[in-house]
Amino acid sequence: MRHWNAEDCAAMPWKNGGGITTELAIAPQGATLDNFEWRVSSALVTGSGPFSHFIGVDRSLAVLQGGALSLQVEDMAGFDLTPASEPFRFRGEQRIWATVAQGAISDLNVMTRRGSYSHQLLRLSGATEYLIKRQGALVLVYCAQGSADIRHAGSVLQLRQGDMLMLDQQDDIDSLPLQCRGRDVFYVAHLSAQQK
Repeated sequence: MRHWNAEDCAAMPWKNGGGITTELAIAPQGATLDNFEWRVSSALVTGSGPFSHFIGVDRSLAVLQGGALSLQVEDMAGFDLTPASEPFRFRGEQRIWATVAQGAISDLNVMTRRGSYSHQLLRLSGATEYLIKRQGALVLVYCAQGSADIRHAGSVLQLRQGDMLMLDQQDDIDSLPLQCRGRDVFYVAHLSAQQK
């Protein structure tokens, strides 16, 4: 089980040069935007513009803080993605224009390369106790707002805003209890390896 904070992670330019992203986790270690198998990142979006193209990549996007991110996806009707929205799933090849109307927003982005990994990104919030059950090879838990205690094997690990927890294939853990309070918001990414 690994545990770290976004402040410990490297920041880098977007693929299209339109902003800065913080790379929270990537595989394999040392991979680039051209050859990763999976990647989790967070970005501060301060202006409007097109999404970067990632051919052969499936993506999920969630707004963490700020106002609405208005999206126009090819020929679909436009819609707003807000901190209260469920994650938006799309293909990296799709043409998407994003408009930031009221100040900057921060987001969470999960990407998996088809043929290597698939993923599911879930939003957890409200005064509820969740049991996070492993659904694939990897489980990543990101604290977007608030904090929570995770209890395992007699120890307590506190996740604070910006913290990420990862269970990999070496962790003999099938589930984790997560106690959310009223204003806590967490995102859980399940990543499954695909046979090549």
